[in-house]
Amino acid sequence: MAFLATLDPTRARRFYADVLGLRLMSEDPYALVFDAAGTSLRLQKVDELGPRAFTQLGWRVADIEAAVDALAARGVQFQRYHGMEQDARGLWRTPGGARVAWFKDPDGNTLSLTQHP
Repeated sequence: MAFLATLDPTRARRFYADVLGLRLMSEDPYALVFDAAGTSLRLQKVDELGPRAFTQLGWRVADIEAAVDALAARGVQFQRYHGMEQDARGLWRTPGGARVAWFKDPDGNTLSLTQHP
């Protein structure tokens, strides 16, 4: 199970279901729970949230360019970081050859996509 937090459950539900395509499994007064490819993703409903400066949740993808293009077509903006060589899509290549792209959810949580070599 993975955990994130949200200040705005309605906006988070739209983002995770409609933009990322995750299936909403349940909702109660405390959290939204999505199926993230077999892992439960619990978005806890909170009154205060201080997003972190690091990646909090990521997905491994087989074709990162296609995944980035599909999310960009749905309005996702990919992050650029000073000092990191990123291509036109915002993809960064790790020293080990993996390719990574970062984006934020509506609450400012940093999410990522990674394609391993």
